[in-house]
Amino acid sequence: MPNFDLSQWEEAYKDAPVEREGYDDVPDGNYQVRVARVEMTESKNGNPMLAWELDIINGAHAGRKLWRNNVIASAENVKYLKVDLHTAGLTLQKLSDLNDERNLRPLIGVTLEVTKKTKGGNKNVYINRRIALTSALRAAATMEDVPF
Repeated sequence: MPNFDLSQWEEAYKDAPVEREGYDDVPDGNYQVRVARVEMTESKNGNPMLAWELDIINGAHAGRKLWRNNVIASAENVKYLKVDLHTAGLTLQKLSDLNDERNLRPLIGVTLEVTKKTKGGNKNVYINRRIALTSALRAAATMEDVPF
């Protein structure tokens, strides 16, 4: 293993707090988000799952993330998944088309209104509708991506 000279950072390390800052949950409410990533994966129970990573694009929590997971374990789950995809503007001919990541690419960058609700310790994010950003909101959301 390489041995790096870290002596210049000793004071910063000593003064750094141990507590995490800014990692509180995003509170329940409605949010405007942009789809940052969406992929087929596996749930904790081994079921197929469409996982959405959503960036909050305005308001007090701009820059934070929310996640929506569509677990595919029942006909009811499939119904909700189809509604979510349709709401986000994606129509598939077959459910198995989700296995080809190219079919999910049109969702990246889509802006949505979502609701986050917590009930009994369970956190859920619901897709309400697809939204078109005004030019001012689009510019503000794009500025977050500028690296300086």
